[in-house]
Amino acid sequence: MSRTNFGAKPLTYPQPVWIIATYDENGVPDAMNAAWGGISEENEVSVCLSAGHKTCKNFAKTGAFTVSMADAKHVAACDYVGMASGNKTPDKFARAGFTATKSDRVNAPIINELAVCLECRVIEYNPETCILRGEIVNVSVDDSAMTDGKVDVKKVAPICFDPFNNAYVVLGDEVGKAWGAGRALL
Repeated sequence: MSRTNFGAKPLTYPQPVWIIATYDENGVPDAMNAAWGGISEENEVSVCLSAGHKTCKNFAKTGAFTVSMADAKHVAACDYVGMASGNKTPDKFARAGFTATKSDRVNAPIINELAVCLECRVIEYNPETCILRGEIVNVSVDDSAMTDGKVDVKKVAPICFDPFNNAYVVLGDEVGKAWGAGRALL
């Protein structure tokens, strides 16, 4: 058996592509692409964001943010908001082709074009470690991504970051049932 070593690097599958959205001091929506994040508690997300991002300045003022799942249909827009800086391009949200609806639970925008959204309240942000922790207040899913009352992953078509190949890949094929596929081995 042969293996290739890559060293101590943040390389893992899947890495979600999260679009973090906030309002600035004038109520203008902003969004950024964040590939380093995950669920850290039952009702909590953690995201690595360096302090210089406009997003960090925004949630420091509003105490809230949303996390939308990037999808295959909007891959260019989702990539763009990760390349353009809100500090230099104040209208990057609109340039990406995104529109927003204000969450009725937190002071942050829901990106209408992306089906799955976590509405979050800031728990804490540490600029030294760059870790943002947020309380998940609500998860909302656009009805267009539902089939028979359930979220349809093929309709959502969430993308993940492939850090080994610097690419985005789409999720969607079911390969087994959770808490069921392994029953034969019990």
